[in-house]
Amino acid sequence: MQQNITMFKTQPFVSEKVWGYERWIVSVHPAGKSLVDDAAAQIGGTLLDAIVGASYPLLIKIIQANETLSVQVHPDDDYARLHEHSAGKTECWYVLDAVPDAKIIYGLQKDYRRSELETAIRDNTLERCLRSVPVSKGDFIFIPAGTVHAIQGGLRLLEVQQSSDITYRLYDWGRPREVHIQKGLDVLRYLPKSTLTPEHPFSGKTVCPYFRLEKKDFPTTGTISFSAFDTPAAKTGWCSLFIISGNGMLETAGVPALQVKTEDCIVVRREAAVSVLPDRDSLLSVMLMG
Repeated sequence: MQQNITMFKTQPFVSEKVWGYERWIVSVHPAGKSLVDDAAAQIGGTLLDAIVGASYPLLIKIIQANETLSVQVHPDDDYARLHEHSAGKTECWYVLDAVPDAKIIYGLQKDYRRSELETAIRDNTLERCLRSVPVSKGDFIFIPAGTVHAIQGGLRLLEVQQSSDITYRLYDWGRPREVHIQKGLDVLRYLPKSTLTPEHPFSGKTVCPYFRLEKKDFPTTGTISFSAFDTPAAKTGWCSLFIISGNGMLETAGVPALQVKTEDCIVVRREAAVSVLPDRDSLLSVMLMG
């Protein structure tokens, strides 16, 4: 880790999918590593893990879903460490854009016996058990490990998750891809529907044991601080911010100012104070993550 580096943009690892694509904008995961943006002096093109460390605990993505993804569930830490030698996967989504009447799968209609779900999966009838929830631009969805979920077509999401690539596919809408029935049912959890409710719109802050997000809007000059962030990621000394919309400049001591635009991702030292200078007549909307 280089002690004189304070702030830089990232360059994503891009993963093309049959349903769209993912841009891994903050990742040290072996399945796909982000880079420091080429324009960064001295460190441009460097693998992100060389700066923030190979064990950085968050993976942050932009997901473009043109078609519906499989119905999935992720393990918690205990199960993943025992069976996959990996961290578990709790995650969240912020909706960047959505077609009219967009929906996600967010939990099940009721508590089912394991045998009922296994039969429904094998018979390709699980769809009747799934809980479909409308979402729109600006919504926030928290997905604890064990929650049955799926992204449906027509959504663009900012996803913040534990640095894990463990996914158990329960159901794929009749498509002939592998499903992971036993492991998926092992880790599935039932949560009250009051818990499985999108924030519409996002309240502006969420905190869990794995990450913290704060949304900030800057119609005029302001300052960003990560001093309240006390998560595993923040304790590594690094946090990040994502430009939801707008254009402007970011300034902090010791480095040249960064010109930023919509969907740029910037990694910042936790202790840095960052000045935000929106362009004239531009509202700069930013998501702080750590």
